[in-house]
Amino acid sequence: MTTKELSLLAEKNRKRLVEVVYKAKAGHIGGDLSCLNVMTALYFHVMRGLDPAAPKAPQRDRFVLSKGHCVEALYVTLEAKGFLKPEVLDTLGQFGSILSGHPTIEVPGIEVNSGALGHGLSIGIGMALAAKMDKKEYHTYVLMGDGEQGEGSIYEAAMAAHKYQLDNLVAVIDRNHLQISGNTEDVMPIDSIRERWTAFGWDVISMNGDDMEDIVSTFDSIDYQNQKPHLIISNTTKGRGVSFMEGIAKWHHGVLNEQQCLDAVKEIEDRIRRIETSI
Repeated sequence: MTTKELSLLAEKNRKRLVEVVYKAKAGHIGGDLSCLNVMTALYFHVMRGLDPAAPKAPQRDRFVLSKGHCVEALYVTLEAKGFLKPEVLDTLGQFGSILSGHPTIEVPGIEVNSGALGHGLSIGIGMALAAKMDKKEYHTYVLMGDGEQGEGSIYEAAMAAHKYQLDNLVAVIDRNHLQISGNTEDVMPIDSIRERWTAFGWDVISMNGDDMEDIVSTFDSIDYQNQKPHLIISNTTKGRGVSFMEGIAKWHHGVLNEQQCLDAVKEIEDRIRRIETSI
């Protein structure tokens, strides 16, 4: 896919996300929207061996959503990739649905139950270390939140990844600056991200996670043989793509009313039409 095609797909996924969260009357839509571009790029450009007909293929790349409360973004991506049928995704928020408010292995394409913040990186390190021990070529990708960086277990994991030279591991921080209780720098300052992860021995890269071209070029530049684990600081906007949500903390777990849903969908549809005419 070209970057324009990926951008178009991300916008279609964004529209689907808004509609699904509105129907379910629940979801962490602000963080969903900030990480959706990266998730689209991962599943449709970066990750290898993903096959809905063989979801456990041994050589598949692995993905762990450590910020599991943003599972709605993962669900719409899995639907677009063919792992989830639309009629299944439409059950989100209903009694008896296999779709929970955090990732579970009941859902095709999901590798591990996650969402207890601070755990995903440790799980991803286990997967990456297993690949090294078994001499397998798959890569492991872990998506974390920036509020999650207050969890001490992350830094224990960071040391282990360096010790075992896990250059087959890529961790991404969705750096949208907002968590449920406000700005990350007011709750627990983390603006020394680059310095602290570099000190832990990681290969640290920054990118604009709101821009598909920068996302693609950043992932394409990773050296998977440099004997260092990789950290991408993905600078994003909370609520990206819905103007009345962007940069507003209350949309961490906001619920759309009918008019807000209609306005958001119209805004996204206008962008979809503009991108389609440029391809």
